[in-house]
Amino acid sequence: MAKQDTQDKFIAMVSAKADVTLPLSDFHPRCMLTTPQHEIQRPRFPVIDYHNHLDAQEPEQVIEVMDVCGIEHVVNITMKVGDEALAMMERYRAADVRRFSTIGWMDWTGVQGDFDVFVATSIERLERLVEHGAVGFKFWKDLGLSVRDASGELVRVDDERLAPIFEKAGELGTPVMVHIGDPEAFFLPIDANNERYEELAAHPDWSFHGSQYGKHELLEQRDRVFRRHPRTTFVAAHIAENSEDLQRVSAMLDACPNVMVDISARASELGRQPYAARKFFLRFADRILFGADLVPEVEMYRLYYRFLETADEYFEYPTHASGQGRWYIYGLDLPEDVLRKVYRDNALRLLTDLK
Repeated sequence: MAKQDTQDKFIAMVSAKADVTLPLSDFHPRCMLTTPQHEIQRPRFPVIDYHNHLDAQEPEQVIEVMDVCGIEHVVNITMKVGDEALAMMERYRAADVRRFSTIGWMDWTGVQGDFDVFVATSIERLERLVEHGAVGFKFWKDLGLSVRDASGELVRVDDERLAPIFEKAGELGTPVMVHIGDPEAFFLPIDANNERYEELAAHPDWSFHGSQYGKHELLEQRDRVFRRHPRTTFVAAHIAENSEDLQRVSAMLDACPNVMVDISARASELGRQPYAARKFFLRFADRILFGADLVPEVEMYRLYYRFLETADEYFEYPTHASGQGRWYIYGLDLPEDVLRKVYRDNALRLLTDLK
C-alpha cells in the first residue's frame, strides 16, 4: 500500500502542475533538440516558381519578394476564366513580361448542355488563351468530384468525350497541369485516426470522405488520360497528388514519359520521408519542377530552400496558416546538378519563350 500511496501522491503532484484541460488547438510544443541550423537567404541557383496563384496579389509586391529571394520567374495559375482571365494575364504582363507567365483555367460553363458543343467551345477557349500568351492549361479537382453533365452524372476524369481537349493541347504544344484529388487524409473520416484532424476540423469543406470516387480511383482515371495522350505534356501537380506514396508516383512516371510533377505545397509530405524523397529527386531529377503554391513571402521561399539544399533536421515546413499536420521535416541536401534542374532548367523546357 505504501508504494501505491507514493504513486498516487506523485500523480496528484504532476496533475497539479499540468493543465490537463489544455485544448489541442492551444498545444504548441517547442522542440528541445539542438541540431545545426542553416538559414538559406537565397537559392544556390535562380528559381522559377512554376506553380503559384497570384490573382489576389499586387504584381509590384510580388516582384519585391522575388528580388529578395532569388526568384527569376513565377507562373501564375489564374483561376479566372473568359475575359477576366485575359485581363489578369495582361495585368502581370504589363508589370514585367520577363518575370511572369500564366497558366489558364478550365472553364466548365456549358458542361450541362450539349457535350459536343461544350467540348468544341472549350477548344476555342484554349486556343484563345494560347493566342494571348498562356503557357499552360489547368484541370482542377472539380473534375471527378463535382462537375456534372446534362444527365446529372459526375464527369469522370477519363471521360472519353474530353479527349479532343487534351489532344488539342498536345497539338498546340501547351502543357496541361492536373490537380486531381487531394491528400489521402482528405478522403478519410475526420476522426481521431486522421493525421490532419485539426486542419480538416477547421475546414470540413475540404473533406471528400464519402465522394462517389475515392482517391485511388481518381488517380487511376487520371493515369488513363496520361497514357491515352502520349503526345501531350502533362504536369501532375503536388507530386502527382500522391506524395504519401512515392513508389506509386515512381511507377506512374515510369509508365508515362510525357508527365512531369511539381513539388508545390508538398514539402510537408516529402520532408518527413527524407530518405525516400531524396532517392526520388535523384532518380527523376529531369522531371521535377519547383513550385510553391503559397502566398509569395520571403520566409516561405527560404524554408523551401532549406528543405532542398540542407541536411537540417526537424524544422518547420512552408505551409498555409492552418498547417497540414503535427510533424516537422528534414532537409534533402540535394546535389547541385539536381538543384539546378529542379529550380530552373526543367521549367525552361516548358517555358520556351524564356530561353
